[in-house]
Amino acid sequence: MSQTEVSGMKATLVPLATLIGRELRSEKVEKPYLKYGQAAVAKKGEDCFLIKTDCQRTHSNPSTSFSVFAIFDGHNGISAAIFAKENLLANVLSAIPQGISRDEWLHALPRALVAGFVKTDIEFQQKGETSGTTVTFVVIDGWTVTVASVGDSRCILDTQGGVVSLLTVDHRLEENEEERARVTASGGEVGRLNVFGGSEVGPLRCWPGGLCLSRSIGDTDVGEFIVPIPHVKQVKLSNAGGRLIIASDGIWDALSSDLAAKSCRGLPAELAAKLVVKEALRSRGLKDDTTCLVVDIIPSDHPVLPPTPMKKQNILASLIFGKKTRNSVNKRNKLSSVGVVEELFEEGSAMLAERLGKDSTLDANSGLFRCAVCQVDQPPVEGLSVNSGPFFSPASKPWEGLFLCAKCRNKKDAMEGKRLSTPTVVL
Repeated sequence: MSQTEVSGMKATLVPLATLIGRELRSEKVEKPYLKYGQAAVAKKGEDCFLIKTDCQRTHSNPSTSFSVFAIFDGHNGISAAIFAKENLLANVLSAIPQGISRDEWLHALPRALVAGFVKTDIEFQQKGETSGTTVTFVVIDGWTVTVASVGDSRCILDTQGGVVSLLTVDHRLEENEEERARVTASGGEVGRLNVFGGSEVGPLRCWPGGLCLSRSIGDTDVGEFIVPIPHVKQVKLSNAGGRLIIASDGIWDALSSDLAAKSCRGLPAELAAKLVVKEALRSRGLKDDTTCLVVDIIPSDHPVLPPTPMKKQNILASLIFGKKTRNSVNKRNKLSSVGVVEELFEEGSAMLAERLGKDSTLDANSGLFRCAVCQVDQPPVEGLSVNSGPFFSPASKPWEGLFLCAKCRNKKDAMEGKRLSTPTVVL
């Protein structure tokens, strides 16, 4: 080996201490590029979206950056959508412990999303307004994508394997049998609109209120069995990258997931978003607010997302691996070919105790508990364990599970039908 070759090798060597440090901090040597585009056509003016690419896990540390993309599809007014856009991210981040590693942060994120959604809903309902909103909230940290959603907006993933994966679950009562059963068990009624003569028309709705959705943020004019607890899915892409299409139901009422993905393949993200909206309007016309975000997660050594190979789908394309949760909410939801996408987490239960876990939140120094939802410190006499029954007394037995303050415990009971809510019916 020549001296020139040896010198070239030395120039690329990385000190062992640096490599160990990277491993301990769970840092990626390469992070993907993000390119994105947005397009929208308004009919009622109740859709909002959020694009924030400068978020940081650790304040003033650019190496801990992550991005957030979200769509909020309001109904009965836009105030709930605006409130969620302005407050949801901060509420999610407040539920994640400070000073933890990247892997620990990603592991804590699904639970923090649940707490953030519920806290945002409680805060908005205190305003006394009756509007509501769906939410599809996407966090991208390196190659890891975490999606939390309530309602019927949708996020799909199109990867190099040519398989389109659904990362959300539809919470329309018409299409979700499990949600219909949950709502009725919690005290709501599900049925179609009755018109003169006794005939039923339209989609299935929850009464009182007449909402077609089983999950949302806001909606104080319906029962609290319409919950803000999101379905959460976390996946890890390979370094081949992929494309996310996040859109309100104005898109999905007109286009299937496959058709939306195919309609814009090979185009840059900005143009792709416009083309998806154009295709939806061409197919169905402007019957609802129509909003679309396209996000390309691109390998650092590629200026654009590589084109999807045109080939027959392999039998392995329907397989998934790496699943770590107890159950899958939607059995039809299959991820791309083995080696392309790894599913890290999925949970869609509407039971708050199942989503927040059983870890203790006692501060040994102060003797205070921190509410798992609103993050307020209180003595145990002013709250209850998330896993306790209605007659649990902290003084009578050891504390079990996460702490909930009285306000958040009341919210939990109302969502589960243990305390009947008294919605304001707007005629």
